[in-house]
Amino acid sequence: MVLTTIDSLLVQKVSTASGKVNQNMTHKTNAARILDQSKISYELKDYIVDESDLSAVAVAHKVGLPIEQVYKTLVARGDKTGVIIACIQGNHELHLKGLATLSGNKKVEVVPLKEVQPLTGYIRGGVSPIGMKKNYPTFIDLTIKNHAQIAVSAGLRGLQLFLSPIDLISVTKAHLGGISIEQNLFTL
Repeated sequence: MVLTTIDSLLVQKVSTASGKVNQNMTHKTNAARILDQSKISYELKDYIVDESDLSAVAVAHKVGLPIEQVYKTLVARGDKTGVIIACIQGNHELHLKGLATLSGNKKVEVVPLKEVQPLTGYIRGGVSPIGMKKNYPTFIDLTIKNHAQIAVSAGLRGLQLFLSPIDLISVTKAHLGGISIEQNLFTL
């Protein structure tokens, strides 16, 4: 048995007979508790946090998944609906017009960083679409249907939830649509 501390969270790793590692948390995140209550299967994966690089690309590398399977959670505000949540692939940018259309707004803006924690209860780099202070309308990019498994933050920096896209859509009651565009990493 190995004990690891993540943001003052005690995690117990226990190897099973199949050789897989189960993570039984002494103190679970809100997201993990909600998944347990909903009887949804998931895996927790911890990683070392680099405060200078909280990017989804860095997280994907550390948890051993292709960036296309790591989804980041963004908090936005619509002119008609108020606060809404968007989940997009880690290597994509939020398509504000697409999110506005899907959410029934004329205009959508990402909320300032200083508002993220008061609205969600989570800090930058640890925002999970599951278990926020309030149940905001959630929108997930259609690309999620391309994967059997994806990862989202478990609600703490240094901890990811691996789960099926269908389960994430179900537990967040999300709407799917084209809300992201691939980032152009090489601009001329």
